[in-house]
Amino acid sequence: MRPDPRTNNAFIYCLAVAAARYDVDVLFTVAMSNHHHTGIHDRLGNYPEFLAYFHRLFAKCQNVLRGRWENFWSSEQTSVVRLDTMEDVVARMTYALTNPVKDGLVERAHHWPGVSSLPCLLNGVVLAATRPLRFFREDGPMPARVTLRMQLPPGLPTMDLADIRELVLAAIARTESDFAARRAASGARVLGRRQVLAQDPSGRPPTDEPRRTLGQRLAATNTWRRIEALLRNRAFRDAYAQARAAFLSGVENVIFPEGTYWLRRFSSARCDPGPA
Repeated sequence: MRPDPRTNNAFIYCLAVAAARYDVDVLFTVAMSNHHHTGIHDRLGNYPEFLAYFHRLFAKCQNVLRGRWENFWSSEQTSVVRLDTMEDVVARMTYALTNPVKDGLVERAHHWPGVSSLPCLLNGVVLAATRPLRFFREDGPMPARVTLRMQLPPGLPTMDLADIRELVLAAIARTESDFAARRAASGARVLGRRQVLAQDPSGRPPTDEPRRTLGQRLAATNTWRRIEALLRNRAFRDAYAQARAAFLSGVENVIFPEGTYWLRRFSSARCDPGPA
């Protein structure tokens, strides 16, 4: 995923097409050289299909671009973290937008040459892309041009875009200053845009990623909100286990709890639809 123009265009195109196809609102996104951070609001419970479609489409585009076959993404399950409050959304948005700074790639977040929703936050612009020519047919059904507008999270009665922008930009400035001070103390230097773009697309990091660690499923800065969310997750798992056991034993009219995905989408099992 070296952030050259064709890769950036393909990433935006595939993300925009997938978001429109599955009615997903994109809150923020940053594409790094070997992973991405994307925040979404999954209004209709479609995120598994959205992720599968987006990742599959982009993988095919990149494999054609790089002349590769086989797997593009890791075979591990995609890391999906629920953000419980607006503060958590702001914190994760800041984390994503400053990822190139913290990884020692650029000095300022807006210097990153890859896909980033930071310009959308700064200037209110939309991300735009054209249909990648190396993979899609010129006379095919895919749109010739797409745009992707960053959406505000729902349920913000006291916050608007200006409030979020002020919070995130202040947090980005603090992060940039903090890591600049760390580099000054250690004598380290950033890689820089030119060296980032000169990387070999077939290269790999010199260090191994930590394995067999616990995967994060929830982010909540407020302790009590976190406890409440964890209890909701546990209640769902318990209710699902009970419904599944009854279903497998032949009990009729079993109702699976709200939040059940696969059975709701691909079987005739009855599921609690939740609030309207």
